[in-house]
Amino acid sequence: MSPGSTGFSPPRDAAVLIVDDAPDSLSALRSLMVDQGYQTFVANTGERALQLARRVHPDLILLDIVMPGMDGFETCRQLKAHPVTQRIPVIFMSARTETDDVVAGFDLGAVDYLRKPLRMPEVCARVRTQLSIRASSETQHEQAERLRAIVNSMAEGLLIIEANGRIQFTNPACDGYLGYAPDELAGRHIDDLLNPLVAQEYLEYFSRYAAHPETAHSHGTREVIIRHKQGKSVCMDLTLTPMFLRQPLFIGLLHDITHHKLSEDALQRAAMVDPLTKIANRRHFDSFLEKEWQRATRTGAPLSLVVLDVDHFKLYNDSLGHVAGDIGLQQVAQAIASHALRGTDLAARYGGEEFVLLFAETDAGAAAALAESVRAHIEALQLPHPKSPTSPWITVSIGVATMRPRQQDKIETLFVGADRAMYAAKEDGRNLVRVMQPGLVAISACAGSP
Repeated sequence: MSPGSTGFSPPRDAAVLIVDDAPDSLSALRSLMVDQGYQTFVANTGERALQLARRVHPDLILLDIVMPGMDGFETCRQLKAHPVTQRIPVIFMSARTETDDVVAGFDLGAVDYLRKPLRMPEVCARVRTQLSIRASSETQHEQAERLRAIVNSMAEGLLIIEANGRIQFTNPACDGYLGYAPDELAGRHIDDLLNPLVAQEYLEYFSRYAAHPETAHSHGTREVIIRHKQGKSVCMDLTLTPMFLRQPLFIGLLHDITHHKLSEDALQRAAMVDPLTKIANRRHFDSFLEKEWQRATRTGAPLSLVVLDVDHFKLYNDSLGHVAGDIGLQQVAQAIASHALRGTDLAARYGGEEFVLLFAETDAGAAAALAESVRAHIEALQLPHPKSPTSPWITVSIGVATMRPRQQDKIETLFVGADRAMYAAKEDGRNLVRVMQPGLVAISACAGSP
């Protein structure tokens, strides 16, 4: 049994980032975390730690305080200031045990403080504890975020109204329809929006429900004229439904029945093709992925995502120029697109030198084989890359992730898995395919990969 092991089997999807400028300490901690079953990333500077954290979304960060350049305190400050990394728990490690240093660490948002020299069983215990706390916290946070995202992304305007007619909450669509800033309508009265006679009718309905909640029913949908903040009249459908929590409340849904379709039509006419490579662009891919994700959720079929990154592309541009770089990207894109043969496959340029491939109804083994075929195809093009330390030709590093999505799953999980696998391919030498198995552990794609 490894040092500090207690027989506890950690979640297989846990990823830990270790940040320490001391090679011996970094190596010992990395071995310990790998032995514990965690996917482990390492950085020896604060700057590198920030890059990795924003890319791979670790579940926990072990952060040394005393480092050259950006120290651990500043690294933590920047982690907590960035929306992508602000919720990642940070455990400080330091030989500085003065009370002021410990307090400063907690003030910056750290969840724990380990004193050096480290006692490895204690490190394991504290890491397990924080990962368990994070898992519970993330579940609650994701549920709240999912509900908030649904409300904020609704095309219909939503109001929550109290029994006395006071507006308690509005969503962005409602604010946009009526010309108000966020939270500006909260605290106002429905008299500010509706004709007095209509407002009085609703108030009487609210009063009846508040007195006898068991007899209340939905008020149904009716067409109303609502006053826009600028004074104009807006024609809307308003649906009111009662809801009793700690007090009687009413959910109002507003549907624009005048010109709300104009913006949707404009979005549908927007270009869905990347102008440089002539394959699908990110907008098209995201829309396509959402549809296939929902279909896979219904059918239980596997969905595979392939993420590709051109190796050392900055060196390619620097040595051969941006015109050559554009031509190289075009040739790589066409090679990638030639492997998306079905109507349920899609290749896209996702940004810069990064490409993505989606294969619906494709399991991990088949996706790995397709990814290896793409890698070999691009290498076989023999597009000269004179400055590459990996190969004389343009090559790509590829990550593959496969899921059978369920209702509670998030598309981001698929991307994180593929990103982590691609990162593993780069760490292992580039021009490789790595597959993220269940539990987000990167392995070789096939026998032909190192």
